[in-house]
Amino acid sequence: MATRATGTAREASSAPGGTGRVRASSKGEQTRARLIAAARTLLAGGDAGRFTTRNVAALSGVSHGMCHYHFADRTELIVAVVADIRPEWITPLEEAVDGPGGYAERADRVLALLTRPESPDLARLHAALHWLALNDERVRASLEAEYARWRSCFVRLFRTLADERGDGSDPRPLGEAFAAAVDGLAAIGSLDGTVDAGRVLRRLMAALSASG
Repeated sequence: MATRATGTAREASSAPGGTGRVRASSKGEQTRARLIAAARTLLAGGDAGRFTTRNVAALSGVSHGMCHYHFADRTELIVAVVADIRPEWITPLEEAVDGPGGYAERADRVLALLTRPESPDLARLHAALHWLALNDERVRASLEAEYARWRSCFVRLFRTLADERGDGSDPRPLGEAFAAAVDGLAAIGSLDGTVDAGRVLRRLMAALSASG
């Protein structure tokens, strides 16, 4: 690690005006992004059991040594993929819940997101990450943290409802129950395309809102 850092610093300091550091940083970020993109492609390909840093490096056109310059091991690369997909499923939900308006407006935005078809690549990525988490504690912990963040969105949604009513009700059971239902419907939908998940979720949200 020390040798790597020293080499980078020497390379950056040799450029006049310090511009070498900016160029080195930019190139490094681009290489890292290429490796993550290649990792996503391989994981979404449905062969997570054969996922290796060597295969990722080959697909991205980067040397295997350079891959390990950016990622210490296979797990670190997988964890980077977990973080990379956050803007595609958690961030939009956070924006829908934390955006303007009362409970009804926020609930409508959330339902619109949840009833929008998930991209096949993202669905396969989630499946691969779940499989990898079974045998890798670091992947499991990373994925668990992402799902905790995802579930907290629903708790905040029902907290908005509790605040509007001013009844002091606990939004956590309602939010977590709804999150569990979303997860379950996603699993069912992957096997049975006839299930109307949108209708089920709307009915459930209405029932939970009434019971809260």
